[in-house]
Amino acid sequence: MRLGQLCTSALSALCIAALPAADAQERAPSPATPDAWSAVRAHFERRCHELGVVGAGLVFVRGAEIAEHAVHGFADRASERRVDERTIFHWASCTKTLTAIAVLQLRDRGALRLEQPIVELLPELRAVHSAHGPIAAVTLRHLLTHSAGFRAGTWPWGGDQPWQPFEPTEWIQLVAMLPYTQLEFAPGTRYSYSNPGIVFLGRALEVASGEPYESYLEKNLLRPLGLTQSYFDRTPFHLQRHRSHGYDGSGNGARDLGPDFDTGITVSNSGWNAPLGDLARYLAFLLGALPPESDAMQVLSRSTLAEMWQPALPTGVAGERIGLGFFVHELAGTPCPTHTGTQRGFCSFFYVHPASGTAVAAAFNTSAAAPLVAELRTLCQQQLSLPLAKPR
Repeated sequence: MRLGQLCTSALSALCIAALPAADAQERAPSPATPDAWSAVRAHFERRCHELGVVGAGLVFVRGAEIAEHAVHGFADRASERRVDERTIFHWASCTKTLTAIAVLQLRDRGALRLEQPIVELLPELRAVHSAHGPIAAVTLRHLLTHSAGFRAGTWPWGGDQPWQPFEPTEWIQLVAMLPYTQLEFAPGTRYSYSNPGIVFLGRALEVASGEPYESYLEKNLLRPLGLTQSYFDRTPFHLQRHRSHGYDGSGNGARDLGPDFDTGITVSNSGWNAPLGDLARYLAFLLGALPPESDAMQVLSRSTLAEMWQPALPTGVAGERIGLGFFVHELAGTPCPTHTGTQRGFCSFFYVHPASGTAVAAAFNTSAAAPLVAELRTLCQQQLSLPLAKPR
């Protein structure tokens, strides 16, 4: 679908604000060829069918416009409610990029430092065991780059039974288990993806700002960015008719996990729910394509975003390094920040490529789609973004 098709009266709330004509002329890149989009869309639809994906959506952004859009299947299989432009997906670990932006906001506003020991903000972490030097060596920068030495999983003490909470719901639960937690390597020496590390960042954000995580994010990110249908965890009543269910498995045999669940104390890891329209606006912000005077462009400076996208440690995936809260690929010799998410049946990814002024986001409501995340992202980078890249 073209932008004009998406901007009907019913969907106008999802569309990215138009740039002034002169500004749009300067910023908008040449269109990708129709053949390139057709190839991407055909691959998306074919693989969704092959993998038994219940529902999915894909959006291609150029500058400040939704250039193309595709949907597949059902948001709710039982009621036969199909995926459309307003369907709300769960974005799982893509939430971590919002958390990282909020932390850098607070840094830029003088409320914290990236080289600050995390124990200055969270003294409870002094209970963590470390055979690799003092726990005070762990900094906020280490947490942002997944190099602090903490384990991968937030809660390895259960949560796999239907009667148990999906995630721990209170900070005190994590605090109680800190004496049973250890650093697995010396901080800063290597990359190892860590969910609890981002939980600690979310808690540090609350301490530094004096506000609950969700309140701070609503006021300082979601609202100024214009992400009007984004929220954390439980769906507001007026949006429930748009919320996708999650499905575990494949095809008709996939188990319906329902629409909502509580990420609890791990909200800073994975609590974000949003339609593709909100993702498109977020991507336009990351591209720097919104009007300079807009509220959205006050969220974080371009220089700070560039700092976040400086590749640091290798992740072990070919061509990928970790930045500050974002993974960074290289495309045409320029950074291509990205993140993925997988949780409770939902799989997702986004990337932005500032050098071509393009970005893509996709979400799937079925666990069987997991192999398609990296596959489709690479295809989009090669077919939609690389041909538009400006020479360095």
